[in-house]
Amino acid sequence: MASVNKVILVGNLGRDPEVRYSPDGAAICNVSIATTSSWKDKTSGEKREETEWHRVVFYNRLAEIAGEYLKKGRPVYVEGRLKTRKWQDKDTGADKFTTEIVADQMQLLGGREGGGGGGGNDGGDQTYNAPAARPAARPASSPRPAASQGSSNNAAPNFADMDDDIPF
Repeated sequence: MASVNKVILVGNLGRDPEVRYSPDGAAICNVSIATTSSWKDKTSGEKREETEWHRVVFYNRLAEIAGEYLKKGRPVYVEGRLKTRKWQDKDTGADKFTTEIVADQMQLLGGREGGGGGGGNDGGDQTYNAPAARPAARPASSPRPAASQGSSNNAAPNFADMDDDIPF
């Protein structure tokens, strides 16, 4: 059976993004996203909340976009996968582990910063995807072979002569 490693978060940024670059020039952006769950306590009847903090890492172009547009407190939608990293503590030499969300899609939520409330579809939601692996190069346009050599009519069918009574 196939496995799935998929994370979807909708939350608020806990701090401004930190963007750095690897030795080969790839952008890396780290953020913390807070998600809050709320429920009503069955025994006391009072409302309870629990905030969970998530480490999220963006790479390459998505990291540059995150660094430019994300700000502390801003709501964001993120899709990605879980990744556990291992490193050694500098002081003790002990192995340490951290689990992060490696983002491959991000959508800014809410209105634009500094702007008034807009109407229509100008709410400021913007979606950004990590670039996928590019497919093998192919010609810009390749002619489609005709379905049959005898018919050269490639125009759309004429529906004007169709019967108006549909049998269902």
